[in-house]
Amino acid sequence: MRTRATEMFGLDLPIFAFSHCRDVVAAVSRCGGMGVLGALYFTPEELETELAWIDAHVDGRPYGVDVVMPASYEGADFAPDELVGRLQGMIPPGHRAFVDDLLARHDVPPLTSAADPGKVLLGWTDATARPQVEVALRHPIALLVNALGPPPADVVDLAHARGVRVAALASTPRHAVKQVEVGVDVVVAQGTEAGGHTGEISTMVLVPQVVDAVDVPVLAAGGIGDGRQVAAGLALGAEGVWTGSLWLTVEEADTPELARRRILAASSRDTVRSRSWTGKPARLLKNAWTEAWEAADSPGTLPMPLQFMLVSDALRRIGRSEAAELATFPAGQIIGVTDQVRPTKEVMFSLVEGYVEAMERLTAITRA
Repeated sequence: MRTRATEMFGLDLPIFAFSHCRDVVAAVSRCGGMGVLGALYFTPEELETELAWIDAHVDGRPYGVDVVMPASYEGADFAPDELVGRLQGMIPPGHRAFVDDLLARHDVPPLTSAADPGKVLLGWTDATARPQVEVALRHPIALLVNALGPPPADVVDLAHARGVRVAALASTPRHAVKQVEVGVDVVVAQGTEAGGHTGEISTMVLVPQVVDAVDVPVLAAGGIGDGRQVAAGLALGAEGVWTGSLWLTVEEADTPELARRRILAASSRDTVRSRSWTGKPARLLKNAWTEAWEAADSPGTLPMPLQFMLVSDALRRIGRSEAAELATFPAGQIIGVTDQVRPTKEVMFSLVEGYVEAMERLTAITRA
């Protein structure tokens, strides 16, 4: 399985795995693919701890870090020291009342006084993501990924100066072209089937369009969960695959137990694109939470990053309760085939085995 992507990073397999869990990242890289750690939820200090752990457990194999530096968001012109306060002041009282009422109707208890203060902003802004980039580039990472639009050109230059390749996710060919124009080395063509922030074009349609639009390696993403889909991605012209939701239920994953149970029980029809998590369209588990934001009495979602700031405490309260009907989580349609907990190594083996079987089947058809 040699492609420009495997040659670029010295990989045995063109399989990239996004996860917020360091154990999954290290396990995938040790298996010959590339694990990519989602940095969004970590403070710079926490990210330093996570990356130091990966450095010690990845056996010298390449890995990457994924950040979120959106091209547009509310408060982009605010000074960093007043960012949180000014953004908090932009959240309408009616939206806060709507969230409080929703939690009350589902008997979700408040956080205790001993609970951690939480994180209301995360890396949703340039000001909060740059410290994560600085931490990441102090480690021997092979890849820096921007998950929401073209990364800033100076960040691309900084990564390249450190010998780090840069990738970015695209949901249209036009977005892919813009990313290459700022110097991105790899484009992840992510179809609407994927979990988290997605566009509206399906993977089968999007990947060939992006391959034709740019001259850098393209990774196929969205709805990839077995070896047949790996083969399909490569057949479409991609030089690797980007996987995410597949890893939510592996043994090593730190997915909250409530979310893990729901993912294992879900079908591919149990997700929906919703702005109720971040303010931008993201594919989530469909439930009473996502439905409430679409109901007639909803005040409507707020733009990024105000929506997450509005709901961050609510999501923590739900996660610590047994209000399963409100527990949402970023997840792609591929969760419809994840119905058991398996070790990461076993999942990687099954991807390769399925790919080989698919290629043998195609070869036999061709020779017939």
